[in-house]
Amino acid sequence: MKYALLIYVNEKSMADMGPQEATAFSAAFDRYTHMLAEAGVLRGGEALTPTAAAVTLRHTGDGDGQVLRTAGPYAEAAEHIGGYYVIEAPDLDAAIAYARQMPVETVEIRPVDDM
Repeated sequence: MKYALLIYVNEKSMADMGPQEATAFSAAFDRYTHMLAEAGVLRGGEALTPTAAAVTLRHTGDGDGQVLRTAGPYAEAAEHIGGYYVIEAPDLDAAIAYARQMPVETVEIRPVDDM
């Protein structure tokens, strides 16, 4: 089964990193990505740009086809999705075992529904 590992980051903390800390953070993700690839479970993934680049669309819901466009993320929160991986794992426990090794504080694990 495929699982999405949604990476939550605090953008302010990321922006406040010094050069050495940012290099170490990037290296930790490089090692993590390599580990997933070596294990044969990596199916995809990308980093996302900061939420300042986000655009949110909301249908007004009155059936007139109108859409409200808002700059920025959907929700005001301390942490936002900063990227994701898609992995193949036999079950949720295996997906959790891989996610626990990710070098971030918060990871959301969600099964991927084939479309």
